[in-house]
Amino acid sequence: MNSLIKKIKYPKLLLVIITFIVAYILFYERDIPIFHDILLSLGYFGTLIAGIFFTYGFTAAPATIFLILLAEHENIFVSAFIGGVGAMIGDYLIFKLIRHSFHDEIEKLRNEKIIKHINEKSPSIVKKYFLPVLAGFIIASPLPDEMGVALLATSKIISSRVFFAISFLLNTSGIFVIIWLSQII
Repeated sequence: MNSLIKKIKYPKLLLVIITFIVAYILFYERDIPIFHDILLSLGYFGTLIAGIFFTYGFTAAPATIFLILLAEHENIFVSAFIGGVGAMIGDYLIFKLIRHSFHDEIEKLRNEKIIKHINEKSPSIVKKYFLPVLAGFIIASPLPDEMGVALLATSKIISSRVFFAISFLLNTSGIFVIIWLSQII
């Protein structure tokens, strides 16, 4: 098994592609009675768990499908709220991991020539507004949140409290739009 994994040039990318295939199968084969019954039995708790997994790269696609499928039988506003709370929990785990576990490496990275050069050449308006807006777009979308959270976690001006608010609002909005679009399409 290890030799097979070593032969695959992009194993992580392959894993992400497999999760998209699984999500596709789950979405288009949603009439399988046992799957449907198990999923529906989770109710809003399932929405919370799907919200948590909505933020991670390898689980974003299946979690999005679970949110859509669960919302077919739930109140769209409650689903978006609960999914947003779950996503905020998932994002906060990433935020804490990056901010505390990677602190030493982030500081080293800031002292690299290329990063210093980019910081010196970038207009302050780009650093002040563009990166947080980009991070917000990534967090609100069904794209994996890791990069958006990393952009916010490396900022020294974002407190945990502000991060909670940003993450909750963006994820709740993103989940609401996804659920709403799935219901009108």
